[in-house]
Amino acid sequence: MTFSTKKSADSREGLSNLKSRLLGLAQSETFFYILKRLLQALLTLFLASALSFFIIQLAPGDYLDNLRQNPQISKETLDQLQARFGLDRSPIAQYFLWLKQVLTQGDFGTSFVYRRPVAELLWERIPNTLLLSISSLVLTWAIALPLGIVGAVNQNRWLDRVLRVLSYTGQGFPSFITALLLLLFAQITSPLFPVGDMRSVYHDQLTPFGQIVDIAWHMILPTLALSITSFAGLQRITRGELLDVLRQDYIQTARAKGLPENRVIYVHALRNAVNPLITLLGFEFASLLGGAFIAEFFFNWPGLGRLILQAVQSQDIYLVMASLMMGGMMLIVGNLLADLLLKAVDPRIKLSNLK
Repeated sequence: MTFSTKKSADSREGLSNLKSRLLGLAQSETFFYILKRLLQALLTLFLASALSFFIIQLAPGDYLDNLRQNPQISKETLDQLQARFGLDRSPIAQYFLWLKQVLTQGDFGTSFVYRRPVAELLWERIPNTLLLSISSLVLTWAIALPLGIVGAVNQNRWLDRVLRVLSYTGQGFPSFITALLLLLFAQITSPLFPVGDMRSVYHDQLTPFGQIVDIAWHMILPTLALSITSFAGLQRITRGELLDVLRQDYIQTARAKGLPENRVIYVHALRNAVNPLITLLGFEFASLLGGAFIAEFFFNWPGLGRLILQAVQSQDIYLVMASLMMGGMMLIVGNLLADLLLKAVDPRIKLSNLK
């Protein structure tokens, strides 16, 4: 057999193996589950968009009402704006016109206030909100999981009691109270912790590494404001779930067999206690874009939350609709990821049993 013939045979065999794997994936339970959830997502988003659009329409007046109070704006200008934004049509016609633009062109409309495409406005703010939210998520889980495990292992000892007091205190403070306290702390320690925006006025003059440090320094207080309440709740959940597992018979059997305590806790117990935490992680993923609103508002962070608040106040319909659809999609993706992670962590779980 020549080299070229052998190479051709290997290529055909590799292609055959790839086809077999793709066919096996297409016939797998996971593929059909994802396909089913995506089809359900389309129906869910359609119903949510229709309901949201008509609820927004129930609010008295529209965006042009504020302009009508300005005597310097002529009636002809108002009529042109009304025709441009489609406000001269019925709510049903407005909705289906918007839906047609989304499906055929991927166009979510033009912002009334900014006179710019809605998608362009959102993409400018999303990275800022994701940066803050993901940082808070990582910090929360990195602190809460170990402390929850420590509390469960040292149940009713002084260390566990101290951690429980901290978690109760953290959960007792609403996010806006925490943000106000951190603002007061920033004022006392000024100018150590910057407040307002995500960059210093001299940001462009810094080196690339200096710019990263500058943004990270501005993130400290907003990230803490988002993390404190979430950390307290997650710590308690971790402790409670691990305590339930540590009381199970198979844990006592593992200890009786002489397995090291670290192996009992981190291999046998924690692996079975993590399922509810994965579900919680899916919901937190869904709230990444909207969960940073409090911190963005109090610390003047240029993120998505402030943009959406301004859109609601000014009745900027298409900007509000696009943000709602984005939030709905994040919720659907977050739930789907949580189900798939549960399946990966615990093979006993059947996707067909998950609702």
